[in-house]
Amino acid sequence: MSRQSFLLDDQLSAYIADHTPPPSELERALIDETAELAEADMQISLEQAAFLRFLIQVSGARDILEIGTFTGYSSLAMATALPENGSIIALDVSDEWTAIACRYWKKGGVEDRIDLRIGPATDSLRAMAEEPTFDLAFIDADKTGYPDYLELVIPRLNSGGVIVADNTLRRGRVADPDQAGESIDAVRRFNASAAADPRLDTQVLPLFDGLTVAVKR
Repeated sequence: MSRQSFLLDDQLSAYIADHTPPPSELERALIDETAELAEADMQISLEQAAFLRFLIQVSGARDILEIGTFTGYSSLAMATALPENGSIIALDVSDEWTAIACRYWKKGGVEDRIDLRIGPATDSLRAMAEEPTFDLAFIDADKTGYPDYLELVIPRLNSGGVIVADNTLRRGRVADPDQAGESIDAVRRFNASAAADPRLDTQVLPLFDGLTVAVKR
């Protein structure tokens, strides 16, 4: 039911899960339905959902950008943590996957907080005004797009806003010079750009499959 970090053995992973707030019944139902899909491993873990909720609570984030929605677990988790005037713009390319998300957003009573936009995320981002708008951006989409997403998100992030990017260790392959490939190389560029960008304070965290977390100065 939970996507385990490649950095943890089963025993430690179970221990962490036992000390993490559990998913709601609705979230559990979404997790179970998504598990039936061939692409189920694209779903975030229980611990990641809890981490995103935690970030929203401690940062006071109100306006959120999500790049890569899949079946909606991350957006459902974040929407339930938002204040009443909070909102999410969710970007994805799949009508099929996000149709599942929409059903669960409606069941959870948060569909009015989520503005789903279907199409390539770079196109959707470029169609937005280039001005600070978002308090938090969660990036969990096609890895080859990560460098472009970074450059398009930063201007649209408020000062003190947070970027969270998933899968930035690629199961450790980013650190292995013998490993190459379009997605691995793109993630390496993303991590290098985020670390070197004077507009950001950045940390690559060994959580899950790697989380790069950056705060805009």
